[in-house]
Amino acid sequence: MVLMRYAVIGSLISKIGVILLRGSGEEIPMVLQLPLLDFIVLVAATVFITAGGYVINDYFDIKTDLVNKGKVIVGTKIPRRRALMWHNILNIAGVAGGVYVSWKIGYIQMGAIFLIVSGLLYFYSTSYKRQFLIGNVIIAILTAMVPLLVVFYEWPVLYKYYTIYSIYPPKIDFVLYWVGGFALFAFLTTLTREIIKDIEDLEGDVAYGINTVPVVIGVTSAKIVSTSLIILTIALLYLVWYLFIQDTITLIYITCTIVIPLLFVIYKVASSNLRKHLHFASTLMKIIMLAGILYSVVVKVILTWNIFL
Repeated sequence: MVLMRYAVIGSLISKIGVILLRGSGEEIPMVLQLPLLDFIVLVAATVFITAGGYVINDYFDIKTDLVNKGKVIVGTKIPRRRALMWHNILNIAGVAGGVYVSWKIGYIQMGAIFLIVSGLLYFYSTSYKRQFLIGNVIIAILTAMVPLLVVFYEWPVLYKYYTIYSIYPPKIDFVLYWVGGFALFAFLTTLTREIIKDIEDLEGDVAYGINTVPVVIGVTSAKIVSTSLIILTIALLYLVWYLFIQDTITLIYITCTIVIPLLFVIYKVASSNLRKHLHFASTLMKIIMLAGILYSVVVKVILTWNIFL
């Protein structure tokens, strides 16, 4: 969220010149308008809701985690009742923070997003994750929402300020497209990793009747699905680069840090049924997701120094 705000949105709008009504008449670059404190509360609210989701997931996954991982935290290091207490505290804090920031930007109804997400994470742990594909898609959507939240809360403040105080309100639609690209990448890579994790956790899921993708359609078919998602991700990366970006730095970055590792994930998933190999593929997907997020830093460097090769 910090990288989306400062490395992507901030860098992009700084390239847009505006003439303020009370200014000198010269163009000045646009700047972020959501107050820093409000942004900190927004990030904290997102972290609290996510943490609450992890707690309740561990609470309901004690039996399957004992089979798949051999150890649990809830029920051993942390009593079940205390885990529920922390789940409630974290969710109340998260929803309250989300409602506060929504009120500050003038759209208090947007606070419902945090309430809905909190509910989705609870029902994911109790029900959705045990249903075919539904749980995987929900987690992928919620992950994709994280970068989008930043633009959803910055956009109204930017639009209001520059509509009132500039001579010609600037068009900033393209910012949403950029952040949307990061969100789509997050969705596809998260969905892929969720399916790989389900293949890895097959034993425990079968034992407790959880209808994950590999349980329902088989391990081979689940591998085909995850591989297809990776191929789609690679194709979209190069398509977006060809249609909208076309700079050498980006091409080298996505090829070396994202595409080549993704091809290695395909190899590991397709060639092995061993848990340790699948766990390695799942961990590598995390690193690839991080590399995708860190492309925002590349964007900032390119825009700040005008490096268009």
